[in-house]
Amino acid sequence: MSVRFPIAAPGSTRIGWIGTGVMGASMCGHLIDAGYDVSVFSRTRSKADPLVDRGATWAADPAAVAADADIVLSIVALPTDVRSVMLGEHGAVAAAKPGAVVVDMTTSEPSLAIEIAEAAGTRGVGAIDAPVSGGDVGAREARLSIMVGGDEDAVRAVRPVFEVLGKNILHLGPAGSGQHTKMSNQILIATTMIGMVESLVYGYRAGLDLEQLIAAIGKGAAGCWSLDNYAPRILRRDFDPGFFVEHFVKDMRIALDEAARRDLVLPGLALAHQLYTSLVAKGHGRCGTQALALVLEELCACEMPDIAAATSKGAAPSGASAPEAESRARG
Repeated sequence: MSVRFPIAAPGSTRIGWIGTGVMGASMCGHLIDAGYDVSVFSRTRSKADPLVDRGATWAADPAAVAADADIVLSIVALPTDVRSVMLGEHGAVAAAKPGAVVVDMTTSEPSLAIEIAEAAGTRGVGAIDAPVSGGDVGAREARLSIMVGGDEDAVRAVRPVFEVLGKNILHLGPAGSGQHTKMSNQILIATTMIGMVESLVYGYRAGLDLEQLIAAIGKGAAGCWSLDNYAPRILRRDFDPGFFVEHFVKDMRIALDEAARRDLVLPGLALAHQLYTSLVAKGHGRCGTQALALVLEELCACEMPDIAAATSKGAAPSGASAPEAESRARG
């Protein structure tokens, strides 16, 4: 079926948005600010109220979002949620009009992205999988990396919308390619987070000023997004979510399953999955991924100081005294 997908433009393209969590609310807000006509659905209506106050129209369910939309975007929690909002009884795909495009920006299963594309294609609807990286900061500042899989014509039509949300937008191939790319991204982040936290714990026990440590190693070969963005949060004992631990565990499980299907052994990813799963077991599933520090501190029988609290009291933020005191206490 040959279908024309019009290029998105404010004033002429109607957007449907599903999901107003930590990242979704900011992303939808950018589209409102850019001048798009937006309808929105969220399982918890109160989370969508600020967007409605800014001009969005409330929709009762994903089908209502899709009914009049030219482009429907979703960013929800789990693959089961993606299946529900896209393929469920009141899902977006069945309600979308021919020539519309549905875009799932959740980190989800590549096989589900292909299933959505096949179902959408039978209705003359385009389908794109476009998971993102950059966390809550990237969402708020509209500088996400967007990893895109799907039909080239559909991607071309939606690109102006992506350009409102992110700065690094790459079309990686057919349906499922965006999700496979995001799995590669999560595999790299998983092991990077372990190294970043281990570096801080080591520096603390060695008596280093941890803020100076970050400044020193962050400009060399060890520099990375996690060190720049998450290490300072750890030093402030700020474990609020930019990305939920429980969602990261879900992502790693998908990556491990996909790796197993390809007879791949990924020991670094497996270790990260175990450490983060222990965080969930300890009740920290709704913390941000930087809460990995809590597990490694427990393993090392130490706790890094709260830099903000120490500074406000006029004490040195970090240094040799704390680890030396711990050493004396252990005898």
